[in-house]
Amino acid sequence: MKKSTSIIANSEICHGKPVIAGTRIMVWQILELLEEEKTKKEINTAYPTLPQGAVEKVLHYAAERAKTETYVHFTKESERYRVFA
Repeated sequence: MKKSTSIIANSEICHGKPVIAGTRIMVWQILELLEEEKTKKEINTAYPTLPQGAVEKVLHYAAERAKTETYVHFTKESERYRVFA
């Protein structure tokens, strides 16, 4: 039976940053490696405890966050603040 990979955020793990469940590998770490054009094989070599399918899960997570990101305009000094749903 294949274990499902999920992303969690818990204030007790990595200061509440989103991580791949069962690891302390943060989502931003995988995204930075992808930005550096590392292959899935290179990422899995760098993080041998990374569950199968985790890279795809990170990409899906990032896409969902980008889709649900909302900007709210506040009148104070016309600054824009990001609010995440």
